[in-house]
Amino acid sequence: MAQMPKRVKWRKSQRGKNRGNAQRGNTVAFGEFGIQSLGNSWVTGRQIEAGRVAATHFLHREGKVYIRIFPHKPVSGKPLETRMGKGKGDPKDWVACVKSGTVLYEIGGVEEDVARSAMNRIAAKMPVRCRMIRRRQTY
Repeated sequence: MAQMPKRVKWRKSQRGKNRGNAQRGNTVAFGEFGIQSLGNSWVTGRQIEAGRVAATHFLHREGKVYIRIFPHKPVSGKPLETRMGKGKGDPKDWVACVKSGTVLYEIGGVEEDVARSAMNRIAAKMPVRCRMIRRRQTY
């Protein structure tokens, strides 16, 4: 089932601007490998779920998949063949606003080549170009 918040303060929101680079959530924090966005986009709850299913299916219950984004923003849409006016449409999708540099998913507990294959499957489901990164080593 697609992700969405349990409850929100306001039913509808404005579109806003999605510019610049990510200031937070741009490093690997939980796993050893991560997939990082290279552009700005809205990622829907269905796309997030599709990426999770693709990764867990490929890993065969090995390792752990961490999802680092959540769809908080409602996107409204009007029904087809509706005339102009009559107000704003009802919420039809929930999206996560992803900026360039945001880490979308992380994988831990598997080898690098297995993680790379899983990340390629996730990247195929995303609406934005992605690259694989690894945790920074601190000695």
